[in-house]
Order: sequence, then C-alpha cells, then structure tokens
Amino acid sequence: MKRRIHPAWIAALVTFFTLVATSGFRAAPSVLIVPLQSAFGWSRSSISSAVSINVLVYGLTAPFAAALMERFGIRRVVMIALTVVGTGAWCTQYITHPWHLVILWGLIVGGGTGSMALVFAASVANRWFIKRRGLVVGILTASSAAGNLIFLPGLSRLVSHYGWESVSITVALGAYLMVPMIFLFLKESPLHAAVKPYGAPEDYEYPEKIKRNAGKEAIDTLREASHIKDFWLLCGSFFVCGLSTSGLIGTHFIPAATDHGMAMNTAAGLLALVGIFDVIGTMASGWLTDRVDPVKLLFFYYFLRGLSLFLLPSILFRSVHPSTLVFVIFYGLDWVATVPPTVILCRRVLGAAQGSVVYGWVFAFHQIGGSIAALGAAIIHDKLGNYAAAFYGAAVLCLVASYAVLQMTKQDATVSI
Repeated sequence: MKRRIHPAWIAALVTFFTLVATSGFRAAPSVLIVPLQSAFGWSRSSISSAVSINVLVYGLTAPFAAALMERFGIRRVVMIALTVVGTGAWCTQYITHPWHLVILWGLIVGGGTGSMALVFAASVANRWFIKRRGLVVGILTASSAAGNLIFLPGLSRLVSHYGWESVSITVALGAYLMVPMIFLFLKESPLHAAVKPYGAPEDYEYPEKIKRNAGKEAIDTLREASHIKDFWLLCGSFFVCGLSTSGLIGTHFIPAATDHGMAMNTAAGLLALVGIFDVIGTMASGWLTDRVDPVKLLFFYYFLRGLSLFLLPSILFRSVHPSTLVFVIFYGLDWVATVPPTVILCRRVLGAAQGSVVYGWVFAFHQIGGSIAALGAAIIHDKLGNYAAAFYGAAVLCLVASYAVLQMTKQDATVSI
C-alpha cells in the first residue's frame, strides 16, 4: 500500500511551525523596548544594544548551526536551541541592569534562535526534497513573516494587561512546549523514516555521512568557499538584502512615516500588510525557483526593490495614499523573495553536501547588513533630519546587487540543483 502523504511533507510542516514560533521569539524585543524604558528608566540606546547584538549573534550562529545539524542531527540541535531560548527568556523577568538584557536576549536568545534560523529550513529542504525544493524553502521562509504577524499583536496586548514580564514567560513556555513536538514528529532524515527523499529517482543513493567537528566544518567550508567568486557575490547581494529589508524598512519605516505626519498605528498597520504580502511573495518565489534560473530571479528582485526604494521618500503622506499602498504591496511581495533562489545557488558553490553550511555563512552577511542599516539609518536621520539619503543609498546598493548577481558563473540547465 502506497503512502498517501510522503513523510517529507510532515517534516516540512513541523519545521514551518517551529520557525513560526522562532520568529515570534525574535520579535518579542520590539514590544519590550518602551515598557523597559518605563520600568527601569534605561535609555533606548542601551536597550536597543541588546537587540543589535541579538541580530548579529542570530546571523553569526547560522553557519555553525548548519554544521552542528550535519554533525549531531537536526532534531537534537533544534531541541537544545529551543531549551536555550526558553531558559534565556524565562530569566529575563528577573533582570535589573541593561547588561542582563544584553546577555539574555542578545547572546543567549540570539544564539538559540540563530541555531534554528533559516539554515534549519535549508537543512530540512536539502535532506527531504529533490523535487519542489525551491517551493518548500519559500514556504518555510514565509513562516518568519507569519510568526511576526501572529505573535506581535498578542505580545503587545500581554504587555498592556499584564506587564513586560508576561512576554518573557510566554516566550519561555512557547519554546519549552515546542521541544516535545520536535521529538515526537520530526524525523531526522528520509533514511530514518525508511523512505527516499521526495521526488528522488529509484536509483537514489544516500550521500555518505562524514562525522567532523562542527566548528571546524563551518570554518573549513568558509575557507573553501572564499576562493570561489560566486560565494562572495551571494554574500554581497544577501548583505544588501538584509540592509534593505529588516535593517532599513523593518526598523525605520514606522518612524519615517510618522515624520511625514502619519499616525503610528496606521504606519504599523502598513508594515503588518508588508508581512502579509511577504508570505505570498516568498511562496511564489519558491515556486518560481523550481522553474526559472535563480540568477535571473535575483536580478529582477534586487532591481525592482531598488526602484521602489527610490520612490519611497516621495510617497509617504499624512494619510494612506494609493501610491503608498502600491509600495507596501510590491515591497511585501519582494521582501524575502530572494531567499529561495539564494538557497539553491548556495548548493552550487561547493555542492549539495555543503550547501546548508554555505548558506549559513551567506545568511550571516544578511544579518550584518541588517544590523548596519538599523544603526546607520538612525545616524543619517539624526544628521540630516530625514531618512531620504538612507533610502536612496539602499536603492543604489540594490541596483548594484542586481548587476552583481548576473556575474555569477553560468551553469548548464541540465545540472541538478
């Protein structure tokens, strides 16, 4: 009797819900900044430093997490990471100094969530899928936006009714509850489920598993990849991706809109709308990645994003204008549409076996770009009184990235990716 549902789809479903929860954990600090200011009298910069470190640690943990997953298994790494996140979040309710927040949310929660970052999605897609891999990466990437949409409104209400400590407790309990779900429902690989990857041919053979030190593997992969031009083109373009999305728009769209007289709730609603279209755009990008040259997709994504950023300073008004809605919808569709083709192209750098670790390093550059934009745009605003130069600068970089990806080594279309 043939299976009606391939176990690969069950693995993808469990991964989706785990990443939804993880994105909710990462979003929590955004609702804690003002309450912590009120509770302790700390400066916004001292609180934000923990968030900045969280972003960096989240990104820099990724390549090592990918190597750890290859060495010790996905299930074990994710369960430990969830436990770490839960412990860091639980202890946050007892903080009394800003450096406590830096240690707990910046380092501990940042490292824990980084261990489940998009490398988790890439690892699951690479292990379980031969066909539909791009679509699966797109769906799992979209879970990040879904988590923000699901959790942020609820976390905001918790702060309003029960105080900021309730957020720490909720995140901790959520992380702890995810551990048994991973243990019970996520199989390590198709081999452990006694099946072939989804879409694998009849003569498919499992790649030989070589046990190596995870840290050494991550560093060795970086050393090997650093000699390949395509790796640096992917790193540079993904740096621009992080800079132009979560670092710039994700952090500064609301204050930029309020500078033009727009109500903060209205601006926040527009940003939430970006998240909704992000889910649609990323899944569509995954579908396209299975059918279109990923290099061409990246070119169009970065080029069109650059054009939209050039227009942004001129379409912000006191109220919602049709042109503003067009930007929000378009930018949402393009928000992380770059991820599925980037994941696929990372497999070309050193081969499929090291694709997840390569993507981990490329993703680290994404987070560095986001961290720089979050701080750099604020400095530009303080110096010039508006964000226009930041938006124009990001637009130029997007156009440069669109040109740069076209310089990647062409690969025969018949070669499996």
